[in-house]
Amino acid sequence: MAGAAGLAGAEGYLPDNRSLASLEAAASCCHGCTLYKNASQTVFGHGQPDAPLMLVGEQPGDREDIEGLPFVGPAGRLLARALDDAGIDPDLTYQTNAVKHFKFTRKNGKRRIHQKPSRTEVVACRPWLIAEIDALQPELIVLLGATAAQAVLGPAFRVSAHRGELLQLPDGLGVRADPTPQLVATVHPSAVLRDRTDREKAFASFVDDLRSARSGLSTG
Repeated sequence: MAGAAGLAGAEGYLPDNRSLASLEAAASCCHGCTLYKNASQTVFGHGQPDAPLMLVGEQPGDREDIEGLPFVGPAGRLLARALDDAGIDPDLTYQTNAVKHFKFTRKNGKRRIHQKPSRTEVVACRPWLIAEIDALQPELIVLLGATAAQAVLGPAFRVSAHRGELLQLPDGLGVRADPTPQLVATVHPSAVLRDRTDREKAFASFVDDLRSARSGLSTG
């Protein structure tokens, strides 16, 4: 495996063996963008290698960066509760992020505050996500939030306009999984946590979207 020249994105770090285990090992050495410099570690996807449902979030948060697993912080706990309410067995899911390193700024020099990854950083990291899709070959992918949705469906995509709809992967993305998985876009669980107007309603809508996703699975 050859490393990428400079900061040319993740493509040059992809291993010849494209199993999930090999991808995770290779991603731990990825310097395809500058986010690796401040993050504690690469946070790769986690779940059963034959999971029919793939959940894609934005990026690791503070707890994920420390523990090295996706969705183990507050948003992850809400996601787990929503999956349970939607009747989805966590063992049916593979959970990952569009960006594999934590991007943050420090408040008062100490507390790490999440920063949204740039479009350049999302595109730089996208080869890992595409390789995960090819290795997993899920039936359905749930895109959690705008960053994840736009990583796959392009920067013009708006979750608010297509939330909960069954969508198709766009041509030209490079996904080779066969059959091609379908998509559902919804909000990120952190958006539910931030909702100060009616969090219960926001949570119920999120669960409804997950139920819609479950109905598209053969394991249903």
